[in-house]
Amino acid sequence: MKFDPIAPSEKLAPHRPLTEFYRQPSERAQFVSDLFDHSARDYNWISSALSFGSDRFYRRHALRRAGLRPGMKVLDVATGTGLVARAALDLGVSPSDVTGLDPSPGMLAENQRRHPIQLVQSCGETLPFLDRTFDFVTMGYALRHVEDLAKLFGEFRRVLRAQGRVLVLEITRPTSRFGFALMRLFMQRLLPCCARLRAQHPDSARLIEYYWATIAACVPPPVILAALSAAGFNKTERRARGRILSEYAASKE
Repeated sequence: MKFDPIAPSEKLAPHRPLTEFYRQPSERAQFVSDLFDHSARDYNWISSALSFGSDRFYRRHALRRAGLRPGMKVLDVATGTGLVARAALDLGVSPSDVTGLDPSPGMLAENQRRHPIQLVQSCGETLPFLDRTFDFVTMGYALRHVEDLAKLFGEFRRVLRAQGRVLVLEITRPTSRFGFALMRLFMQRLLPCCARLRAQHPDSARLIEYYWATIAACVPPPVILAALSAAGFNKTERRARGRILSEYAASKE
């Protein structure tokens, strides 16, 4: 399917409405919020299982590649249980310089138990911060869960200082038929079965199934890069790791 670049004033959803999970598009936000709330205690295990235990190492090195260093003021959008924030702390960023934001109270509660950072309940499209507050904005594997990429990236740019940087980590749909089929089997069948045996809440298996649906339906990398450019970012690029891991990086000049 071909996607055309979207003008900054137009809404750009990351994927079509997934009505196999909710009946109406208007129900999406509440469905996603409930899903993450219920799965919060299992989320770190899910993340580790998805990456075969390499997730903590990978996040840390992705942040380093993007230029994160101690002394920067960091905003971690869709922080969840704090996995990206933890990677920033591992790189020497002070806890007082890291702010995590997420719409899910359940995920924020788990984050608070684990990390001594400031936490704010809100969504990425309406950041409750003044202009030019942060040096670095991150988002880890949550791009598929927002409503409007154009508005999201506009907010990222607004809260960044001059020379500020953004890094968005995502899982990208495999381009080969074999890779697609293999990933679908893993995320739609094998991993949900494991979650039903191990997870503390039954919605954790549903979360993995929803993850796969959003990955399969997500707009392709050129559309995401075009949206970053349309929001006013410079030096936009995508670094691919292992074919399915995408690091979208950009800067504000």
